[in-house]
Amino acid sequence: MLRRAVAAASIALATLAGGPARADEILVGAHMPLTGSLARSGQAFDEGMRVAIQMFNARSEKHKIRLQVIDDESTPAKAVSAVEKLVSDGAVAVIGGYGSNIIGPASDASNRLKTTYITAGAVSDELTARGLKTFFRINNNAGYQRGMGALLESLKPTSVSILASTKEAPALLAKGLQKDLAAKGVKVTVHEFDPAITDFKPVINKVKLQDKSDILVMSAYENDYVGIIRAAKVLKPPVKLIVGAWSLATPKMYSEFPDLMNNVVGTSFLPFPVEMKDEEGKRFAETYKKTYNKEVEYLSTLSFVETTILAEAIARAADAGTLKSGGLPDAMRQTERETLLGPVQFDATGDNPRFSVAMGQHRAGKIVLVSPAAAATGEIVFPGLPW
Repeated sequence: MLRRAVAAASIALATLAGGPARADEILVGAHMPLTGSLARSGQAFDEGMRVAIQMFNARSEKHKIRLQVIDDESTPAKAVSAVEKLVSDGAVAVIGGYGSNIIGPASDASNRLKTTYITAGAVSDELTARGLKTFFRINNNAGYQRGMGALLESLKPTSVSILASTKEAPALLAKGLQKDLAAKGVKVTVHEFDPAITDFKPVINKVKLQDKSDILVMSAYENDYVGIIRAAKVLKPPVKLIVGAWSLATPKMYSEFPDLMNNVVGTSFLPFPVEMKDEEGKRFAETYKKTYNKEVEYLSTLSFVETTILAEAIARAADAGTLKSGGLPDAMRQTERETLLGPVQFDATGDNPRFSVAMGQHRAGKIVLVSPAAAATGEIVFPGLPW
C-alpha cells in the first residue's frame, strides 16, 4: 500500500507539471517506472531527480528548469511513448528510467527526435555501441563488474554459483564475472533463468546438491533477489555469502524484507545511514531529508548526480546560445567533475569510463561498505547469511 501511495503521489506531481514549458522555463522530461516490477527503483530515482532540480533552481539565477515526469510502468512501449510525449511538449532533454531493455528503445526514440537522453539505470554495453550522439550515462557494466569481482576475489572462494536473469544487463554482467573469476582459478557455474520465473527452489536445489559453492551471486533485479533468497532460506545451500548487483543494498529492500536481507551484499556508493563528506553531498542529504523525511540512499544518489550533470550542461548550452540549435550534446561532453559517485567524464560514445562502485553489506537495517578497502566503513561478515 505504501508503494502504491508513493507512486500515486509521484504521478500526481507529474500530472501537475504537465504541458508545454513557459517561455521563462527550460523543460526537462523524464520517464520513470513509478509502478510495475521496477517501481522500488523508479521511486528512488524520481526522488533524487526532483531534489537535484530543486537545488539547481535554488542556486541558478539565470536558468530555471521545470520537470515533467511520466510513469513508464516498467515497460519499453510506455517508455517510448513517454519520450515522444515529452519531446512534443518541448523538453530539451529526457532523463531515462531503469533497465537496459527499457532504456534501449526509449533512447532510440529520443535520438530519432534529436533530443539528449541521460540515464543512470542501464549498463548494457550495447547501449553505447550504437554510436548515438545524444545518449549519455554515468554508470556501466564494467564498473559493476570491477566492483563485484574485486570483492569476490578478495574472499578467495574455490567455487561460485551465479544465478543470472536472461535480461540483457544481468546476462552481460554474469558473463563478465564468470570470465574474470575463471581466470583466477575459481570454479564458476552459471544458472540462467527466465525473468518470468517466480519459483527459484529448483535452481537453488542445484546449487545445494550439485554446485556446493562457497558463494551465491545474483545478477538480476529486485523481485528476483527476493525470490532467490527466499528459496535459499528454505533449502539452505552450503554457501557462505550471498552477493548481488544493483538495487539490492538499499534501505528500502531491508525495510520491506528484513528477514531476507541481513548480511547480504550488493553494489553501493554510500553507507546507510549516510555520512556525506563534501558540501554538495551535505546539501543534498539535508534537502532530501527535508523533502522526503528520510535518509538518502544510493539509487536516489545516482539520479541526483545524473540530473545535476544534465542541468549544468543545459546551463552551459543556454549561456552559449546553442541549447535550441542542437548544442546540448556538446555541452554534456564538456563535463569533467567530481560527484558523489566519483569522477564523471563522458567519452565519444556517451559512456563514463571512470565509473566505479563499492560493495555494501546489510547489517540489521544499516549498510556497511565492505569493499574496496579505500571506501570501506567496516569489515565484511564472512561467512554471513540471512539465516
